[in-house]
Formats: sequence, structure tokens, C-alpha cells
Amino acid sequence: MENITTLPDDLKERFATDQRNSQWLYQQLLATYGVPVWRKPMPAIDELVSTILSQNTNDHNRDLAFDRLRHRFPTWDAICDADIEEIVDAIRPAGLGNQKGRNIQAALQQIYQEHRRLDLEFLKEWEPDDIRNYLLQFKGVGFKTAAIVMQFSLEIPAFPVDTHIYRVTGRFGIRPKSMNVEDCHQYMERLFKPEQYKAGHLNIIRLGREICQARKPLCDRCPLRSRCAYFSEQQTK
Repeated sequence: MENITTLPDDLKERFATDQRNSQWLYQQLLATYGVPVWRKPMPAIDELVSTILSQNTNDHNRDLAFDRLRHRFPTWDAICDADIEEIVDAIRPAGLGNQKGRNIQAALQQIYQEHRRLDLEFLKEWEPDDIRNYLLQFKGVGFKTAAIVMQFSLEIPAFPVDTHIYRVTGRFGIRPKSMNVEDCHQYMERLFKPEQYKAGHLNIIRLGREICQARKPLCDRCPLRSRCAYFSEQQTK
């Protein structure tokens, strides 16, 4: 992951600095928050559905929709043949029910048709790039969803980038401000070590939620402010 030979030329010059700063960021957040505790890992098929539900909503609504879906349909097989309106009704708390319901059903149907079973454990035997590409083929699954399934269910190193991580890394200055979210996933996987992905991901999200908020960042409380590009810019205004 640390090899820069495949990076675009415009990133090679700044990579070493970004990597040093990312390691400092990781250690500062570890000292501030400690090693984060993740909930009990779910099977990869469950995580796939849960993460699709999580898009454009909060954790509470995602979990409520997931629980309602499992209560209505005790097995994933039942969803494959279910009336779409029943699925949409079950996941209503997560919002975008029509879109998410159809995406979930289509993904489950395809997985079953291809593998005659509804689980994704076979992916553990695949190469990381092949796993990512397989998951990305499903409508409604982007780099974040694929990375979450890989890192938190399959235990395949991947660095999911959500809105908090994208905001924090941009403000702190360990990625180009113009870098898009897709490229940010790959860049974070180069800056951090694979064994740092889980704690780094979770602690940066916590910082984004509690301190480095979108509208009113609480810079005076931030453990990163001494080396934060955004804070430095604000001080000169």
C-alpha cells in the first residue's frame, strides 16, 4: 500500500508528507479516543443489506429498517420472491424505500442465481480487488459499501470513506481538496497501514461527528488543530 509508483504524478510529490501526517493523525486520535469497539460483526450478506439501508440516513433509522426487514422476512430467500411493496414498507424508516428495496432484492436474487445460496462467505477466498469488483456490480453498492463489507465482515483490509472521513481528511490536509470520494478510498488505503484501517476509520468518523462537524466545527476542542490545514486557514482570516 505504501508503494507510490502507481500514483499519478501530481500525488507523488505530496505523498510522503500526507503519509507522515496521516500517521500523526492516527496516533493522536488513538490517544484521544482509544481503540474503538465495533459491534459484533454480521455475516457479509447481512452487512451488505445493512449498508445499502444506511445510505442517506442515520444509524438509528438503518438499524430500525434492518430489524423490521428481518422480522417481516426471517430468511433472505424469502425476500427474493417477495412483493416489492412489502419490502419497501418494511424498510420505510431508512428512507428511499423504493430504490433501496429494489436494489436489495435484485442483489439477493443475483447472488442466489449465481451461487445457489444466500451468503457471501465464498468471497473470503478471493483476491481483494476481485471482491471489490464483485460487490460493485450491484446497483446501489459503491466503494464505501464494498469496503465496509470487506473490512467489517470478511476481514479483508479496506478503508471505507464516508462523508465524515471525506470532510475530515480534506480539512486536515492529507488529501488534495479536489480529490473525489472514489479516489479518496484508494488514497487512504495507501496512507494508512492495513492494520490501522478499522481503528482509523472509526476514530475519524467519531471526530467528524463530535468535533469536525460540517457546519460548525468545534476547532477549539480538536486534538488535531495544531497541524490542521483548515484550522490554520481560519486563524489567518
